[in-house]
Amino acid sequence: MRLIDLKSHYHFYNFARVKTGIFSFDQRIRAFAALGEAMRSGAEGVTAGYAERFAALIETLHLTNPWFTSENVRLALASTGNALTEENLRIWLSSYPELHEERQPVTVGVVMAGNIPMVGFHDLLCVLITGNRLLAKLSTKDELLMKAVTETLTEIEPRFKPFVELTSDKLKGFEMVIATGSNNTSRYFEYYFRTIPSIIRRNRNSIAILDGTETPRELELLGGDIFSYFGLGCRNVSKLYLPRGYDASGLLQHWTRHESLRSHYKYSVNYDHNKAVMIVNREPFTDGGFVLLKEAASPTPPMAVLHYGFYNEGEAPENGPGLSDKMLQCVTGHGRLPFGKSQQPELWDYADNIDTVSFVLKKNSIR
Repeated sequence: MRLIDLKSHYHFYNFARVKTGIFSFDQRIRAFAALGEAMRSGAEGVTAGYAERFAALIETLHLTNPWFTSENVRLALASTGNALTEENLRIWLSSYPELHEERQPVTVGVVMAGNIPMVGFHDLLCVLITGNRLLAKLSTKDELLMKAVTETLTEIEPRFKPFVELTSDKLKGFEMVIATGSNNTSRYFEYYFRTIPSIIRRNRNSIAILDGTETPRELELLGGDIFSYFGLGCRNVSKLYLPRGYDASGLLQHWTRHESLRSHYKYSVNYDHNKAVMIVNREPFTDGGFVLLKEAASPTPPMAVLHYGFYNEGEAPENGPGLSDKMLQCVTGHGRLPFGKSQQPELWDYADNIDTVSFVLKKNSIR
């Protein structure tokens, strides 16, 4: 079922004859800045104006998706809202002077993931801020929040209405596509979208590299990088690289504020299951009461498990065996992404380091 009315549907497919000049770059900037303000206010609990819709969802989304707790939805709204200021938007887009030129819009299909709240928002932003049309297939896990985003945006700026279509069906009638999924679904995407310009995203992991000089505050912030959104995001740190001789168990004292994860029944089931498996298999691990620390080579541990490994002085673990640019999303540590920032990306921090704005402007095929 298509999620727009017939009038909007008619305008959507007939907009190709209209140049983007009637809907200016500055107007799009101001609309997204107002959306950011609504998100920030909603995250702060404001229940009036455009913020009311977001404030309500903070308290209710866990009823349809247990992973979308109030804390996680609030974090996503605050992080995105803080990035969406007019100043940030103009700084980010100043690198693309062609945005000020009149162009015919193209229809960009976007297949969105739903592992964490609003994970597909940046793709939506890149398509619409460039004056192109969005044809989005929403994840059922994040459907309500993303609908709230588009509804709020089109209320703030009604000229966006013919540029937005949400669907639960297969995407049809698009000229380029951005699709995010697992390693398995990415192979399907590569085949299905093989004849058009595309960005296909796969599973990625993030790591943290400690050098032993971290302050208690930095280690607390590292806990946020690891445990926010239950560790379900590709920007969540899933493996630690520690200097040889480092006591991994000593980190647990800095992460006590995350002990409440144990009370979430879905997380708790994963914790108990993985603990039982390691006990049965006689695998060594450290039980932190809410997370299991295990020395392992893989950067992809199961939920409620954090892997770690050791490196020697002078080594760069991110360049080691088993890791590559295609596997890593973020690398946190001194001289790298600051602790506490992995789940607070800037507008110019592109997923998989692929410039999405350049892609939708130039129709380049990126594999």
